[in-house]
Amino acid sequence: MLIEKYYFHYSLIGKLNKPLILFLHGFMGNIDEFYEAIKLLSDDFDYLTLDLPGHGKTQVWGEDEYYTMANTAHALINLLDELKIPKCFLVGYSMGGRLALYLTLHFPERFLKVVLESASPGLPTEVERLERIKLDTQIGSKLTRSVEKSDFAAFLSNWYNQTIFGYIKNHPEYDPMVESRLQNNPLELDKSLRFMGTGCQPSLWEKLKENKIPMLLLAGEYDEKFISINTEMAKICKFAQIKIISNVGHNIHFENPLPFVENIKDFFYQAN
Repeated sequence: MLIEKYYFHYSLIGKLNKPLILFLHGFMGNIDEFYEAIKLLSDDFDYLTLDLPGHGKTQVWGEDEYYTMANTAHALINLLDELKIPKCFLVGYSMGGRLALYLTLHFPERFLKVVLESASPGLPTEVERLERIKLDTQIGSKLTRSVEKSDFAAFLSNWYNQTIFGYIKNHPEYDPMVESRLQNNPLELDKSLRFMGTGCQPSLWEKLKENKIPMLLLAGEYDEKFISINTEMAKICKFAQIKIISNVGHNIHFENPLPFVENIKDFFYQAN
């Protein structure tokens, strides 16, 4: 679907005659990120999944500014308009969660309820953002040198050594997950990181206080960093609630999709 400067590679599961859930994957993910979770969800919903800019088969035609969070968010709203989806549920993981929060706060009329998995409102101070931009630039440089598959695989192995991912490398489906990540283009991932990374996204902490959309914040037991962030988010936003999922790290829906899905169901079925 061509929306302005974007060709979104997307999958629409259902006939748009039921409430719809829009899923937004994380950094280095793709359209199939939530496949196992969707299999476990009921037939009570339709589902929209897609490749975000810089990922999978989605293409961006234009300047690098089209990779930014603000422009990506507007493009997604345009896509919902093209598909005649006036209102939907929203689920976002990590980078996709940050984007989901931006969408919620800037287009609240479009979303019924929102689930943020291992997400944040960005960094609150200019000093923190500049430091993160430096770090993301260094990571991006490693990505641009990882054109060979073996180099990219080494990059991914190092990436999943981060503490936030807990014991993800012990998961029986870890190797297939990495193989899926390897289908991305490292040069495109670098653009996503540089223009929609945590450092360059606008801080949403102040705007979060104004939110009135029901929001479920999910964090993994082994992901102490995001437990802390999400606890603070729930404190300042009375419409947000936090759930900590046992025995998982940052990537909850991959490590254990069943409690991930059960929490989504319970939350979406709840009366406001």
